[in-house]
Amino acid sequence: MITAEEYDVLCRDELRKAVAAARGRDPLEVALDRTVPRARLVATQVKYLARAERKLPTYAAAQCILPPRAFEQASSEAAAAHKEISGESVLDLTCGLGVDSLALSRRFRRVVALERDPLLARITTDNFARMGITNVEILPTSAEEYLAGNPGHFDWVYADPDRRSAEGRKQVRLEACSPDILALKPRIDRICERLCLKNSPLFDVDEALRLFPRSRVEVVSLGNECKEVIVYADGAGPSIMATALGTGSFAARPDTSVSEAPEFDPTRYGWLIVPDVALQKARLVRLHLAGKADCWSDNSFGFAVERPLDVIGRVLEIEEIQPFDPKKLKHQWKGHGAEILKRDFPLRPEELMRRLGLRPGNELRLAFTKIGNDFWAIRLK
Repeated sequence: MITAEEYDVLCRDELRKAVAAARGRDPLEVALDRTVPRARLVATQVKYLARAERKLPTYAAAQCILPPRAFEQASSEAAAAHKEISGESVLDLTCGLGVDSLALSRRFRRVVALERDPLLARITTDNFARMGITNVEILPTSAEEYLAGNPGHFDWVYADPDRRSAEGRKQVRLEACSPDILALKPRIDRICERLCLKNSPLFDVDEALRLFPRSRVEVVSLGNECKEVIVYADGAGPSIMATALGTGSFAARPDTSVSEAPEFDPTRYGWLIVPDVALQKARLVRLHLAGKADCWSDNSFGFAVERPLDVIGRVLEIEEIQPFDPKKLKHQWKGHGAEILKRDFPLRPEELMRRLGLRPGNELRLAFTKIGNDFWAIRLK
């Protein structure tokens, strides 16, 4: 976190111009440039504004001031914009750098956002002014203090609790996060019937439904990387959804059953389906593949005779499927460069490379999995 003195310096016109002039340069080069005033501060802003062009493009375009720690902890604008809540008013209990509040400002007429760090509240307020956002009120107070008063009614309450302990360790259990949403839930219920709660990508979907039984739970991924588990505690559930941003969504009730996969026949399949990580995290792989694949393993790959459509994940053409026989495969593939995919397979990629005499490269694309009690090696085109 930058200090109050450093922030005051960064707000000066001279430093704003220096940052603008240095954007696009190597931050290390900027830090060592004696012609740049307060070169270290300027270089840090150049570094984070460059990263913000992808993660926080609205902030980058307005040349907002970005405290490093708050930037690292912030959601991307793409993930923040996805949350499907709207109405007249929303209370954001955990403002931080304000990325979620920015997204909420486009869906609600009025946003009240709480930030317990007075300096970060000031920085975020100023950044919103730079971006031209006028319907967000940022209050320098904690969720506990604000909810202890008489805040009035809101259509939604939103929260993204801090998942770091005082020692900096990552927390997953809601009770260990700050603020403690479970402890505050009675107060939240007095001012609002609907809570949207963002959780760690490690948060378990079954635990979410245990704590919030009539909620909608959504696992969100971006670029096949799980980003967050969202709980919409609005009484419209129970349901579980997997969403791959930019690709699509798939939802089902948690008690939905699916028939067992047909018997695996390695001679039939022309296409390998690699489900997105959101489907895996949500435990929806079997349900999603049941209508698209001719065979599948539990939370792993799918196999199709014809190329499937509308798959949330990748579809790769199969060259050959054969039993995992290390001696035979090593004879075939030794010395080749390979890319490796694996699901439900006991060996790490590094161990597979060693046992099969492979090296990193792109001559071969290989996938490994377990179906029933059998292990299989799949060569892809």
